[in-house]
Amino acid sequence: MARVYNFSAGPAVLPEEVLKEAAAEMLDYQGSGMSVMEMSHRSKVYDDIIKTAEADLRELMGIPENYEVLFLQGGAWTQFSAIPMNLMKNGVADYIVTGQWAKKAWQEAQKYGKANKIASSEDETFSYIPDCSDLPIDDDADYVYICENNTIYGTKFWTLPNTKGKDLVADVSSCFLSEPVDVSKYAVIYGGVQKNIGPAGVTIVIIRKDLIRDDLADYVPTLLKYKTQADAQSLFNTPPCYGIYICGKVFKWLKANGGLSAMKQRNEEKAKILYDFLDSSSLFKGTVRKEDRSLMNVPFITGDADLDAKFVAESKAAGFENLKGHRSVGGMRASIYNAMPKAGVEKLVDFMSEFEKKAGK
Repeated sequence: MARVYNFSAGPAVLPEEVLKEAAAEMLDYQGSGMSVMEMSHRSKVYDDIIKTAEADLRELMGIPENYEVLFLQGGAWTQFSAIPMNLMKNGVADYIVTGQWAKKAWQEAQKYGKANKIASSEDETFSYIPDCSDLPIDDDADYVYICENNTIYGTKFWTLPNTKGKDLVADVSSCFLSEPVDVSKYAVIYGGVQKNIGPAGVTIVIIRKDLIRDDLADYVPTLLKYKTQADAQSLFNTPPCYGIYICGKVFKWLKANGGLSAMKQRNEEKAKILYDFLDSSSLFKGTVRKEDRSLMNVPFITGDADLDAKFVAESKAAGFENLKGHRSVGGMRASIYNAMPKAGVEKLVDFMSEFEKKAGK
């Protein structure tokens, strides 16, 4: 069976080259006589895998030396707790709520201190990014939190908020490695890898070293202390070994394909094809304010729930998978991460155009 065009928001499409390499090494990784799935995380072979992955990620993102890179488990959800547990010195944090994941992170933080919601776009179903140029930042805030790219609603912070000198924490799960980034603008930048980097099960946390503390509250679990993980170089307990191995291969793939500047250009080209069609269509329309549109996640609707369902069914039959919108919003969503080829977007637009003609619009 031929591979489909997979528009899933995550777990999501991976580069075919990476999958083929992993398949070739499944039974015998580089003469070790075993799969990476089977080897000890304490072995020299695996130590080389995780250290090379970190070095390549540092090179791709230009991560400064005063930042720690952690490969963890538990997904973004676990970081919703770990961040306030580790960073709340004054017991105060400010949250900008631009979608469900930022909202959940804000709600979780309330368990550990005072979490202020200082801006939100919930009044218009998270379809835009609020003005963050002059926010009511709390004088005692330990950090300001954003979800930089909204997977469900398809928005993106193209300008980082003015935090008035406070540390910025960003969940970048669905825009990770899609474009160059100045890591020094963030105190913590983190995300689950299952959207744009690797298989589900790995969370990458990039944290400024001065924020890694050992004077945390007694209730903070050992594994949720960044110091625990940093001191052990992500090997305190058994890490998600195979997932990290695949991430390492994706980092190599990104480097071989021009790095993050090349990825941004490719992603802009793909997104333009889809957004240009949506803007000219008489049937389909995008749901996000134009200046806040994500390059990674593109939600759209027809305005008719039955027609949306018909489109999702027919697109699946035609080889376009996972175009159904998130259950909380309905409609459709095309996630066009790094590994989605330009041809996939072009063929999707061709299909949408034909569907529109058949619908008589």
